[in-house]
Amino acid sequence: MKEHLESYITYMADEKGLSPSTLASYRNDITGFMEYAAERGTEHLVDVNRTQLSLYIGHLKQQGRAVSTVMRSIVSLKSFFQYLVRNQMLQQDPSVHLESPKAERKTPSTLTIEQVDSLLSAPAAATASGARDKAMLELLYAAGIRVSELINLDVEDVHTELRFIRCKGSSGKERILPVSPLAAQCVKHYVDEHRLKLLKQEDREPALFLNSRGQRLSRQGFWKILKKYSQEAGIQGDITPHTLRHSFAVHLLDNGADLRSVQEMLGHSDLSTTQIYLTSRRSSMKEVYDHFHPRAGKPQ
Repeated sequence: MKEHLESYITYMADEKGLSPSTLASYRNDITGFMEYAAERGTEHLVDVNRTQLSLYIGHLKQQGRAVSTVMRSIVSLKSFFQYLVRNQMLQQDPSVHLESPKAERKTPSTLTIEQVDSLLSAPAAATASGARDKAMLELLYAAGIRVSELINLDVEDVHTELRFIRCKGSSGKERILPVSPLAAQCVKHYVDEHRLKLLKQEDREPALFLNSRGQRLSRQGFWKILKKYSQEAGIQGDITPHTLRHSFAVHLLDNGADLRSVQEMLGHSDLSTTQIYLTSRRSSMKEVYDHFHPRAGKPQ
């Protein structure tokens, strides 16, 4: 089976262009199953069946592997066997009906409005990098966009006078999103007063947000910027760009926005994806109820 695995990994590297870390994950997942099968007397691919695959998945669960790890293993095995069938190395795919466990939906971590205010106030907008950072943070929270959508914005995608931005999600679908007057003002200040300082030369770089070399800012670059200002704002715990996106959604819902509108702004194709933010509201809704309802006090 190992020669088929090497052939598959080469294919995924050359044709799919996967990163070394992703390829290593695929290799480890498939090797794990091969070793499990070999220990039980199955050394040839033609002898692998759905039952053996199901038993292996059960074995991973018994070992206490995380749901995400189990799901990744299933994806890896399915992809591997599909490749073998497609290239006529195997006649039937034993993973066709292999069921994936349901991923646990965790309540997204969010910031309070006070924490958001502290974070967004941290950059000093008098410098070029500070003005850029202020504009990025304000825009990320104002529009609820993903970090990939933020760094892929071009100058022409942001219309500060009309207060909207045009961005594309991972699916390539374009969204037109409103932004707050403050976010629009910060972006305008950055573009009018400071962006050319970062560009350093007369270049045709279309990116809105630039790094110190005058090139489009990377995801890693933004993560470092966010970490810096979260520390300056005194916010405990790890904050990711998605924390601001989650906060955007929860704060909108807390202030009465309807779920469908939030779904559209976030770019979710399925309403159930947006509904997870309602879970975050339960405690605050209970606090409001207990505080305002005339008969919400303790029984006499």
